[in-house]
Amino acid sequence: MTLPAAVETAPAETADAFAREWEDWHETHEERRADPHGFLAVTGLFWLTAEPRRYPGLPGEWFTGVTGPVVVLGDDETLTVDGAEVTGTHAFGPLAERDGVTVGFEGGVVEVAKRGGRDILRPRRPDFPFLATYTGTAAFPADPSWRIPGRFVRFVAPRAIEVGAAVDGISHVYDSPGYVEFLVDDEPFRLLAFDGHRPGSLFALFTDATSGVTTYAANRTVSFEVAEGSDTTVIDFNRATNLPCAYTDFATCPLPPAENRLRVAVTAGERTPDRRVHGEVSAEGLIPAEHPGGR
Repeated sequence: MTLPAAVETAPAETADAFAREWEDWHETHEERRADPHGFLAVTGLFWLTAEPRRYPGLPGEWFTGVTGPVVVLGDDETLTVDGAEVTGTHAFGPLAERDGVTVGFEGGVVEVAKRGGRDILRPRRPDFPFLATYTGTAAFPADPSWRIPGRFVRFVAPRAIEVGAAVDGISHVYDSPGYVEFLVDDEPFRLLAFDGHRPGSLFALFTDATSGVTTYAANRTVSFEVAEGSDTTVIDFNRATNLPCAYTDFATCPLPPAENRLRVAVTAGERTPDRRVHGEVSAEGLIPAEHPGGR
């Protein structure tokens, strides 16, 4: 396979400058991850059913049906939806897959979403012990050699790709416009890519020879850009990051497709977190084990 030449760097871009740029990027990424209402603040994972039920720490009785999630609030209970106070019965309407809304309650917020075809609740509290004690995620030292040129190969038409999930019983479907091919030590590899959040933005879920050893066993993700009408790109594995499931059992993260299990050791990007939230099964769903944040 013929691939683009090595990425040219400006004369002033030394290894130290590359490392400083990566550190600034990773610090920003960590700030987003540690948001008071982000994934590190999730206190449970609850699957809605047709039977009205109360869930730990949340106001109201919740259920779902063909019209989507519904909450019935008690006389002294309220939620904040789109900035307005809600009382009584509130219907959220049908939710699209991987879509949802975040509503407020006293002490936190709750994500009302659809994952794997099922409606779910995920409460998030800024005082959750795991978030309060989070000190960051270790990563391999920034290494310019892992900023690799690649070629994007487009399919004739996008393909719907079904992948597994971090929780049993569900799967995810993503649109793939093609795959990126690249070389590591002159050996060819390729990764199936999925559409990102904006035009030209793509991402790949992958595992490699470090997975389960020095990096999280189930998955990592790396993003890259491909301009319209171009087939060249750069994959910076230094910016390979963990998905939420590396930190909590309350995530429904997608798993990599089989073809994205790389044989090479990608010694770049984020490593295995030193702590994570373990869930235990309750009548309502998954709740934190006795000591959230333990190994």
